[in-house]
Amino acid sequence: MTYHPKSDFLHVMMSRGFLADCTDYQGLDEAMLKPGTPAYIGFDATAKSLHVGSLIQIMMLRWLQKTGGKPITLMGGGTTKVGDPSFRADERPLLTPEAIDANIDGIKQVFAKYLTYGDGPSDALMINNAEWLDGLNYLEFLRDIGRHFSINRMLAFESVKSRLDREQSLSFLEFNYMILQAYDFLELNRRYGCVLQMGGSDQWGNIVNGIDLTRRVLDHQIFGLTSPLLTTSDGRKMGKTQSGAIWLNADMLSPYEFWQFWRNTSDADVGRFARLYTELPLDECARFEKLEGAEINAAKIVLANAVTTLCHGPDAAAAAEATAREVFEKGGVGDDLPTLALTGAEVEGGISVVQLIVRAGLAKTGKEAKRLIAENGARIDDAPLTDAGMMLDAAALASPIKLSAGKKRHALVTLTP
Repeated sequence: MTYHPKSDFLHVMMSRGFLADCTDYQGLDEAMLKPGTPAYIGFDATAKSLHVGSLIQIMMLRWLQKTGGKPITLMGGGTTKVGDPSFRADERPLLTPEAIDANIDGIKQVFAKYLTYGDGPSDALMINNAEWLDGLNYLEFLRDIGRHFSINRMLAFESVKSRLDREQSLSFLEFNYMILQAYDFLELNRRYGCVLQMGGSDQWGNIVNGIDLTRRVLDHQIFGLTSPLLTTSDGRKMGKTQSGAIWLNADMLSPYEFWQFWRNTSDADVGRFARLYTELPLDECARFEKLEGAEINAAKIVLANAVTTLCHGPDAAAAAEATAREVFEKGGVGDDLPTLALTGAEVEGGISVVQLIVRAGLAKTGKEAKRLIAENGARIDDAPLTDAGMMLDAAALASPIKLSAGKKRHALVTLTP
């Protein structure tokens, strides 16, 4: 669709590639012309950190604030107790209230880096939907809210339909999730004047439900906007790698490993990722799409530095780049590599190099580590590692050793005094 927005917010969403679909372009555009217009994205607290797969939503909230809107980060303290079934093959494991609260505390650390919270017109709000969901009276909820939902219509949503088409179980608990999310939008509109819900395109059905419910109950006009579900140019889901999720909290993934993820971006993704995950000018992002060879590698460093600076700060980005240069260009060890610290008791009698590779995070299993060695993909102190039966003792670990998986993944193994 060709639409020429008047609001800065919608202009950014369209020009930088954030927009997949919108319920009413013109109506939303008019609403976003008013400073301090509230909009929200919901985040369920299923882990102690969000990962890169959520970063596109975080950047949408950041741009909302930069263009004068008021971001609401809705923590799913209530809905996490149920679990979102959207496009999942199985039911989420249920978490205790204590685990959910701990996860929310971890996730808050991420948002504080991207958004400014406070009492000002465009300052962000962090709200927990347990505020209204935990105290719901079931019979009143069925009578006042449940009557507005058509089972026929809910069964037609792609997120539900795809699950049923595969003959996979969809529990009544999960089926209620979309009603609760719709109710979130209603309550945010009623309590905070929120007029926009954003999310990934897999949330389209849930968002439309909330708009319809709010119109029926409050007769208010509100809007929905979705972002594309991102995959890398080789078809992998964004934020997932062979070594696991790319977490946004430094205590779950080191800033160096985070920086390396972006430095290893495929050539074809550099320009697109720069538009979505950084605040680099659009003309520079477009320039990246035309580069190749040494020039595209330089652009990947610019991308990695920009994304890491937003998430972990400029010092962490500079340290990661310096370590990468030390490791790759000079063959050194580098001060910022992921480190496995062993105690003397752990190496008493020797420890296998296969075990070290697994514990350092360079392979998931011993079988995978042995295959890495057999295929000549492992190195120890930059020398080929060919003996899967190698044992290392305290003397061998008296000074740090560097383990490598391929050319790009490295870790230090040290012995603590």
